[in-house]
Amino acid sequence: MSTLLLDGNQFKKLIINGSIKLRINMKRIDDLNVFPVPDGDTGSNMSATMTAGANAVKDTEETEIGKIAKVLSRGMLMGARGNSGVILSQLFSGISKGLEGLDKANMEQFALALRQGVEQAYASVIHPVEGTILTVSREGADRVVSAEDDLENFEELFEIYLKELRASLERTPELLPVLKEVGVIDSGGAGFIEVVEGMEAALLGNMYPDNSVVDENYKSSSSKMDLSSIESGEHFGYCTEFIMQIEKMSEFSQKKFIEMISPLGDSLVVVQDDNILKIHIHTMTPGDAMNLAQYYGYFINIKIENMTLQHTEVLIHQDADHQDDCGCGHDHSQSVAPALKKKYAIVAVVNGDGLKETFIEMGCDYIIDGGQTMNPSVEEFIQATEKINSDHIIIIPNNKNVMLSAEAARDMIEERSVHVLKATTVAQGYSALTMFDATEDIEENIVEMTNYLDKVKTGEVTYAIRDSKNNGLEIKKDDFMGLLNGKIILSLPTRLETTKSLIDEMVEERSEIITIMYGKQINEEEVNEIVEYIEEAYDLEVDLINGGQEVYSYIISVE
Repeated sequence: MSTLLLDGNQFKKLIINGSIKLRINMKRIDDLNVFPVPDGDTGSNMSATMTAGANAVKDTEETEIGKIAKVLSRGMLMGARGNSGVILSQLFSGISKGLEGLDKANMEQFALALRQGVEQAYASVIHPVEGTILTVSREGADRVVSAEDDLENFEELFEIYLKELRASLERTPELLPVLKEVGVIDSGGAGFIEVVEGMEAALLGNMYPDNSVVDENYKSSSSKMDLSSIESGEHFGYCTEFIMQIEKMSEFSQKKFIEMISPLGDSLVVVQDDNILKIHIHTMTPGDAMNLAQYYGYFINIKIENMTLQHTEVLIHQDADHQDDCGCGHDHSQSVAPALKKKYAIVAVVNGDGLKETFIEMGCDYIIDGGQTMNPSVEEFIQATEKINSDHIIIIPNNKNVMLSAEAARDMIEERSVHVLKATTVAQGYSALTMFDATEDIEENIVEMTNYLDKVKTGEVTYAIRDSKNNGLEIKKDDFMGLLNGKIILSLPTRLETTKSLIDEMVEERSEIITIMYGKQINEEEVNEIVEYIEEAYDLEVDLINGGQEVYSYIISVE
């Protein structure tokens, strides 16, 4: 068998088979986790994203490869879950653009489309990290492009492509120290290879049954790196935000502007809505950033503060409606927003009945049930905003792995004022809500809520699902781990001992308030013992919330 041209029907089979192959092995990809916490969800997020795309192409009557690729791109973006899912959707979105207008694709066109997919994936991450799915996909595509003239057929193309992808995956520990320390490979790259292997199998005539089940009997041997847990390294001195109107629209390119402004700082967000541009950057030279932007137009609003990185979160509302099964295995219940139009509405992603009630009491209008291991899709965010009757909508993800999906939804929503706070923990979101003021304008609210995040420390207690090592810390299976601002700082045999030690690490002289959000399996006796410990050791105001959350026994906020 020798394939010289790839038509629409063949491409459709490749995508469906790649989706099934990933679904079969998603638990193995989930388990590829550098951190031994029970929340690995890269595989399930990528699988849900890929399944959404595969279902979309199954239902289309299009036959041209370019049109089918466009349907795939839209389906994957709408179903994208978590950072890994959004990046995967951007890879295939770029491939779609490379195949645009084609009835069939030859090897050169397909190779260039692979490269275009890589370019779009990199562009979707303002601070790309090497040693991840980005590196694996880039090196694989570069190898195919360089070999294209010597390839005899698509079968050989995929053979070379997969060989380089696998080699690149094995090199990822050399690029990311946290991977090398544990001796593991990147899970996002491993998940992408599952997809490509399924595509190759389809090309060779080996189709997986539609009813293939998830492999629960794999042998765990490697791990993954969570993209969003990687810090950029340097902290910049001035939080610089400004909104401007672009006058030179014919000269302005968002991509080129990002390339120009990126070297000036960190924590960069560039959002364009027609001729309105909003910039957020942490930089030592805010004047340089503004001079660069001013070339294209004039300022509407400017705010500069001497501070470092921060995050944000919030929101929820009343009686939860059950949402139809999305196929990801999670029940994403949502609350109903009031019918009366209001100036502001707040949407939050929260798990746990007690936490939902708390966020509602704090003024949230709509809740999406989710968070760690339960990442809502882009479409769920869009559907939530469609049910809200307000001038401005603020989305609070409350989880780092939900952030990209929320931002992707925001970018797709037209004619609505939608903002995403950079809240990556429930503790941050809870605290940020105290700064919301319905009498202020939207920009002031977002700035004030975001600024307050810098004052919040987040602690989390969970258990280790296997023996591991992290930043020199030996971790034993079934031990309890204490995480401070997302980093594992201690691992001890008992939950109570871990919680007390974590609190000791979090509290400092200027601390005033500590909030303990305890999970589903925690009894009152244990909570009381922790409260007594705090009251004896520290002069702090103690707030208790029966959160009922999964995964984390305790979520602790210190302000």
